Amino acid sequence: MTRGATAKGRQPNGASSIFHGKDGRWHGYVTVGTKDDGSPDRRHISRKTRPDVTKAVRELERQRDKGAVRKAGQNWTLETWLVHWVENIAAPNVSENTIDGYRVAVNHHLIPGLGAHRLEKLEPEHLERFYKKMQDNGSAAGTAHQTHRTVRTALNEAVRRGHLTVNPATIAKGPRVEEEEVEPYSVEEVQRLLAEAHKHRNTARWVIALALGLRQGEVLGMQWTDVDFELDVIRVRRGRLRPRYQHGCGDRCGRKPGFCPQKINTRRETKTVKSRAGQRPIGVPGELMELLRQHKGEQDREQKRARDLWTEKGYVFTSPTGEPLNPNTDFHKWKDLLKAAGVRDGRLHDARHTAATVLLILGVSDAVVDGIMGWEPGKSARMRRRYQHLTSRVLKDTADKIGGLLWGTDAIQPFAGAAASGTSRSPVPAELMLYVACLGGRRVPFLHRQHADEVVMQWGMDWPDHTAEIEEWDRGRWEYESPGGMHAIREVMPERAVVFHLRAVFLPGGQRQAATHPEEWSVPTWEFETDSYTNRTAAWRTVRRPGPVQEVEAHVRGTDKEAVEAAFAEACAQAVDRAQNPGKYGDTDEW
Repeated sequence: MTRGATAKGRQPNGASSIFHGKDGRWHGYVTVGTKDDGSPDRRHISRKTRPDVTKAVRELERQRDKGAVRKAGQNWTLETWLVHWVENIAAPNVSENTIDGYRVAVNHHLIPGLGAHRLEKLEPEHLERFYKKMQDNGSAAGTAHQTHRTVRTALNEAVRRGHLTVNPATIAKGPRVEEEEVEPYSVEEVQRLLAEAHKHRNTARWVIALALGLRQGEVLGMQWTDVDFELDVIRVRRGRLRPRYQHGCGDRCGRKPGFCPQKINTRRETKTVKSRAGQRPIGVPGELMELLRQHKGEQDREQKRARDLWTEKGYVFTSPTGEPLNPNTDFHKWKDLLKAAGVRDGRLHDARHTAATVLLILGVSDAVVDGIMGWEPGKSARMRRRYQHLTSRVLKDTADKIGGLLWGTDAIQPFAGAAASGTSRSPVPAELMLYVACLGGRRVPFLHRQHADEVVMQWGMDWPDHTAEIEEWDRGRWEYESPGGMHAIREVMPERAVVFHLRAVFLPGGQRQAATHPEEWSVPTWEFETDSYTNRTAAWRTVRRPGPVQEVEAHVRGTDKEAVEAAFAEACAQAVDRAQNPGKYGDTDEW
């Protein structure tokens, strides 16, 4: 009688069973759980020999005990699961643009290449060979990588629902995508683009892209209610969606849906921007606000000319009949603008990289950059690394022209408020300059020249035997060469005070040591001289000096001489006690 069998040779309820069938094969049944209707979920295994079926039964039992047996139900293939997932699970819960990407990956790549695989039989190696085949057949690495991300997302849902125990796409190595280095447009190129844009409709559309770095959808989805002319602020609330058309003629015109004379747009025009960080107010330069006012006036005149053909929807940038601009048309207008301005070819999104890089060069704080660009906390550092470029070309051009970045030179005088400066400039613009006060061996960076001048003058009077001078540094040099970095830069005038000091040293027995250094002195001190400055009337400490003698020092400093003298007695009393009882005090030097 086998182990676990009853006296009559019958296995207990729920136990696995193995028997030789009339078909000449060995069969095994393993209970792995309960079905949705409450009946036992018994899985069948068939092999030619008893050892083979026994091995398979034991393996299934181990999977059951680990909770790794897939859920009973429909026998999914990769094709049936992907179709179900993309249409019934993903489509109701993601944006239109996202589902478009999923459908391309599923219908054009995954189903033709891997769709026949049983879901539970799909292996990481199948996916990796498929990605390689895609690229061998001409697909870009980015396309293969997007396909990998899509199948990984779809199979994660299958795991969550119990149709798979392990997602092979999380194990498979996705195609490596080399991120292409983007070279932002130089200031000169931006100026040429702006000058050329002034000759076209919707001039401000391109100025917003280059100056503020808004995404294409954010600009095209902007409405006049989002523009506050009193506060000089634009509020980003929505993005323009790419239209998707279907035939309105019953597919009788013989053209693609987008070219059908009676085409029907099946999508909404805009959607709310994808994150809370994306919904943001942006301060707008006065020159750009003036340009928007001019644009509003021109649009009003277009509306009068169009009369009944005009469809008022409130968009800032429209077609000649008031309809929102098509993103595809907008893209081709950008290409035409580059060509007309004689500027190298580039993506429209490169304008966003340019705006982000300009903010970096201007020294705008990270928090403000994140707010302008619409980057979420937690992801913003990665996005800054991706969008902000410190190329030599950008640094040189910006250093030469940053003072009149977009409206301050002759190249863009068509815009209101533009004026060329005839004065000569430093190779490093004032916005990027730091004024470093060199005070003996100490360097203190100031944002404003007058603060550095005053500190150097006063410090030189206090310490006439020491060097006191000003050096001009650019911010990049200070950030990378100084120990304190950008956090050390002072934007306001530092405090200065005359600080009184009293000091005494006591030997281990408690007796006071004969003075070898001054025990009482006063010095004028700046707040950046942290080793001697205080703004308190009196502060004292006792500290055990290092070395074999183990003396204890009492030190008092403060801005009020009488308070310092009063505190000195208390400090000395503790120093004596500390010298006599070395185990009583921790060796700290806190004031």
